[in-house]
Amino acid sequence: MIKIALVGQPNVGKSALINSVGNARLKVGNFSGVTVKKEVVRFSRDGYDFEITDLPGSYSLTDYTIEERVTKNYLDDADYDLILNVVDSTNIERNLYLTTELLALNKKLVVALNMTDEAIKEGVCIDEQQLGKLLGVECVKTSAVEKTGIDDIIHAMIASYNRKTNPFHLQFSEVFEEEIEHIVSFLKEKKVQCKISLKALAIKLLREDRNAYLRFREEPIWIELQPIVNEGFQHLYLHYDTKDLDDIFNDEKAALAKGAVAETVQFKKQLKHGFTDKIDALLMHQFVGLPIFLFLMWGLFQLTFEVGSIPMEWIDAFFVMLIDATKSFLGDSEFSSVIADGAIAGVGAVVLFLPNIIILFLGIALLETTGYMSRVAFLLDGFFHKFGLHGKSFIPLVTGFGCSVPAYMAARTLKNDRDRLLTLFIIGFMSCGARLPIYVLFVGAFFAEHHAGNILFLIYISGALLGILVAKVLKMTAFKGDDEPFVMEMPKYRLPSLQLIWHTVSAQAMMYLKKAGTFILLASVLIWFASNYPKQPEVEQDYQVKIEQASNNEAIQALNNELALYKLENSYLGMIGHASEPFFAPLGYDWRMAVALETGLAAKEVVVATLGVLYGLGEDNTEQSEGLVEKIQANVSLASGISFIVFVMIYLPCLAASMVFMREAGGWKYLGYLFVFTTVIAWVLSFLAFTLTQAIT
Repeated sequence: MIKIALVGQPNVGKSALINSVGNARLKVGNFSGVTVKKEVVRFSRDGYDFEITDLPGSYSLTDYTIEERVTKNYLDDADYDLILNVVDSTNIERNLYLTTELLALNKKLVVALNMTDEAIKEGVCIDEQQLGKLLGVECVKTSAVEKTGIDDIIHAMIASYNRKTNPFHLQFSEVFEEEIEHIVSFLKEKKVQCKISLKALAIKLLREDRNAYLRFREEPIWIELQPIVNEGFQHLYLHYDTKDLDDIFNDEKAALAKGAVAETVQFKKQLKHGFTDKIDALLMHQFVGLPIFLFLMWGLFQLTFEVGSIPMEWIDAFFVMLIDATKSFLGDSEFSSVIADGAIAGVGAVVLFLPNIIILFLGIALLETTGYMSRVAFLLDGFFHKFGLHGKSFIPLVTGFGCSVPAYMAARTLKNDRDRLLTLFIIGFMSCGARLPIYVLFVGAFFAEHHAGNILFLIYISGALLGILVAKVLKMTAFKGDDEPFVMEMPKYRLPSLQLIWHTVSAQAMMYLKKAGTFILLASVLIWFASNYPKQPEVEQDYQVKIEQASNNEAIQALNNELALYKLENSYLGMIGHASEPFFAPLGYDWRMAVALETGLAAKEVVVATLGVLYGLGEDNTEQSEGLVEKIQANVSLASGISFIVFVMIYLPCLAASMVFMREAGGWKYLGYLFVFTTVIAWVLSFLAFTLTQAIT
């Protein structure tokens, strides 16, 4: 016998729906210990016996009323196989508040979208298939009055009953899920057994559910569990700026329900709008909404790099001074060089971008805490789905134009693993700020000054368009499958909390330093070693004699540059360049360009400096150095230059970003996939660019 708990808010037509089954045997009694009426309906269909217990109408699973207490206790403790949740289709958003609580129980669930006939008259059009995907349960349209959908409901209950697995689909906001996970992890470690899921139990603890607390209060485990729950409370109080747990949970339920309705319901008739809806009418307008968002992001982008450049200069000057002081203190030795030129310079390369990171995350935190970012995700969702991306992918992609490290970190807002991985794989196509000097150098070498701005714009746009097209290909191959929609929360607009902003930004900044700093430090030391060894003492001695005999400063500088070139060409790094030259030869690159690309794997900022050393001009070269531009023009053809730009635009980002990608993606194998994926695309497109340019010119 299939035992079913019939649940719904008051006046949704639960009893009428069951009476429509026909040939049902009704048994009326009382729930134990209370005067609330208990109705049990039994019938047989398709070879199965059904027993449906009609629970009292409840707006929520709380103890506020005796009816709600009865429903809550039954769902927590009674023996039943699945829940049939009846929803009023004419007021679906309010009804879904209860549905979200039922999902938290992690029981088998079927949703009956009742009163479909009235919904049609009122212009309410529900996509039950999409809503079912979103909630992870079967949703069926029914009408108790017209007796439609009854057979479909019975078949859905049979299918749900026979389904072996029951995956948990309910997702709260990120901060809420984080606290739930802390409690669930602890309960798993303690091997706690419970009739309901551990996640449902964790939610009850965070809701200060009396029965949940009584379960643990007299147990030794409570000594360890209580601090974890208390810490969760403090985190929630901080993020929601209130200590009223009812308000917090109501906001969560409202956000989930509002997001579900926005995704799956169309209202063909005009309804009266509140203040929030009036704001949304402007910010989420199909024509005006996107330009408003692009303007806000443009402003944030400008602040990130205009304002961020000021402290960057101070930080850069500080690390230059620290490097000089270290060399002065430790003297001229290998140890001094590895500490100053390797470790300190590497750490400085990471800390240098910290102001950009802080400003960028500050702006994103402001947009998120006001409730605006969720609207933008919904606004862009339709367009991005055409290319296999989710609306929330837009934020990490835009961030990628600044720096790939925070962009990869921003992708964690995507809850679905496939959506997040797909976004992570194409962030690198958005040219980060560190690639700009390389573009400026080669554009300045091969194009007239009045065309330079247009060429740079074309490079950036081409990278973005290529990324979107690649996403479409990946969606059809490696990440193929049906789109998995999920609730995009639509919280109320609110003023941001300064304490919450500080908590969010400081946490992201520390995470950036912790994740990126350690890896770039190791990379810097390795690059230092590869470019300084093996030593050439005899050659250095010969050059030292020539330098001492030089007659003027220009000759001394030329000899020093020549020595630096020889040492680098015969270092391990130079050997790698010569060894890899055949791989790059079809693209029109010599060993110097190959080495520059390879050092760019550590940090794109060193590509220009590497080219300066390799072309005998010393390390103090920038993208605006006339000498280096002339050397590029003399040694690199137009076809090779364009090919080089294309390769830089596509291939693997710097080591710091790559390590963050590895952490966010979930393992070294994904970094291997990214390396092969980007290298193959970069090589093929660079070869095409080289061949076509040669043919044209």
